[in-house]
Amino acid sequence: MKSENKLIGAGLLTAITASLCCITPVLALIAGTSGIASTFSWIEPFRPYLIGLTILVLGFAWHQKLKPQKEMDCECETGEKPKFIQSKKFLGIVTVFAIVMLAFPYYSIIFYPNTEKQIIVVDKSDIKTTEFKISGMTCASCEEHVNHEVKKINGIVNSKASYENGNAIIEFDKSKTSETEIKNAINSTGYKVTDRKEN
Repeated sequence: MKSENKLIGAGLLTAITASLCCITPVLALIAGTSGIASTFSWIEPFRPYLIGLTILVLGFAWHQKLKPQKEMDCECETGEKPKFIQSKKFLGIVTVFAIVMLAFPYYSIIFYPNTEKQIIVVDKSDIKTTEFKISGMTCASCEEHVNHEVKKINGIVNSKASYENGNAIIEFDKSKTSETEIKNAINSTGYKVTDRKEN
């Protein structure tokens, strides 16, 4: 029974670890400490291995739980009900929780508040588009975190961050904000602007 508990604990731990890089930006936003968002971005390259390990460990735990029990030769009563932590129900709850954690990058966007605002452009010649190269973004949650911070700035027309391209293309009114202010907002998330160029 102790080995089953260890398997369940290991499966839960690997699922949480695999999702830390994507959960941290949301937690940072909720806590109001956006600078810690990229703290666990180093985990991203290991995510596929952690997902595989989670599936392997939980699969083995289910195998152990569902395999037929050996019959005992004694006449003693063994009908003792297992503790909740050793039950199939608990293993099922842990498995569902692990799946929810592993899928987090795909639904994390729902945790970010809507930052859409009405933009009034006085002079179209003041609209400028700049591409900022950003290091440290690893998932859609990171993109949303960058977009959220940038859209707080007055004069932002559009912000489109991409973790796959490692950039953010920002359209803004240069009479209301500057590239430096945008760079500072991106850097405040914990991700770093490495380069920028006008489009």
